[in-house]
Amino acid sequence: MTTLQVNENEYAPFYKNYITALGTANLFDLLNNSLEDLIVTIKNLPEEKLNYRYQEGKWTIKELVQHIIDAERVLSYRALRFSRNDATDLPGFDEDWYVDNSNGNDRPINDLLQEFTNVRNASIGMFKSFNEDMFPLIGSINGSDMSVRALGFIIAGHQMHHLKIIKEKYL
Repeated sequence: MTTLQVNENEYAPFYKNYITALGTANLFDLLNNSLEDLIVTIKNLPEEKLNYRYQEGKWTIKELVQHIIDAERVLSYRALRFSRNDATDLPGFDEDWYVDNSNGNDRPINDLLQEFTNVRNASIGMFKSFNEDMFPLIGSINGSDMSVRALGFIIAGHQMHHLKIIKEKYL
């Protein structure tokens, strides 16, 4: 499980951009490096940037960080279920509803970044616990097949996607 070798039949088409943007890379390098990149980019931003919306209805940087945390928890949970041969069709989640019902904007950025670090380190630990036979295991999300391996790369790709948006539209 050293490089990116995820086949298109291991994930729903919705996730293709997250995975293909990563190139060929080691999952654990991606997870570690993207963790550091997010923290370095955001930790010293002024409060007005953290609460800025580049367009009406768009999330703030704090809300984006909370969204990344929530999504990683959901994706990791799915990977855990599938790694244990649980093929139950899992439901999706409404990311807008999650953000609307979080208190991301009310939290200090250092708290959000610490939570993100904790969640990422837990994800890394979980993926390191999987043996090679677990990574190709498939489960179902909203009727679409997804492998444990793909979920690891989607976690990294999703976070990197949002960090790119932060750099392009917020900074």
